[in-house]
Amino acid sequence: MKEADLNVFIDGAVNYFSQVSGVSARVGTPYLMDDRQSTAARGYTGIIGVTGERQGNVCFTAPKVLVKVLLMSLGEDDTTHENMCDVVGEVANTISGNARKFFGKEFMISAPIVVADQSEKPKLPVDVRSYVVPIAWRGYEAGLVISLG
Repeated sequence: MKEADLNVFIDGAVNYFSQVSGVSARVGTPYLMDDRQSTAARGYTGIIGVTGERQGNVCFTAPKVLVKVLLMSLGEDDTTHENMCDVVGEVANTISGNARKFFGKEFMISAPIVVADQSEKPKLPVDVRSYVVPIAWRGYEAGLVISLG
């Protein structure tokens, strides 16, 4: 994956937080994940499958407290498990959808799948390098995991 491609996802994440909350996210230095199990997974993970010219997935993962604060910043007081899953899926879907605009119609994305149990860490494609992009927002740490070939 080229740096410019990675920046499409980084810009999407930064723009998402800025637009929905008015508070910009800070992005750390992206790094290669060295195993196939997503050790970067936090409390809630939204996973978008990608097919077409590129294969793999895009994951947004965040601790429960960040997801709860995000819901409240959206004006949602109902912070049930279901709503937390919905918003994590929405973040992953929005970031991937914006990337689709850049990469074109051959960048096909699935509906989000949300994993909310640490024992169910998302499995990453075995034949693709996975990049982790650390994201800090309102003092909380999240991550964007991009595994595309």
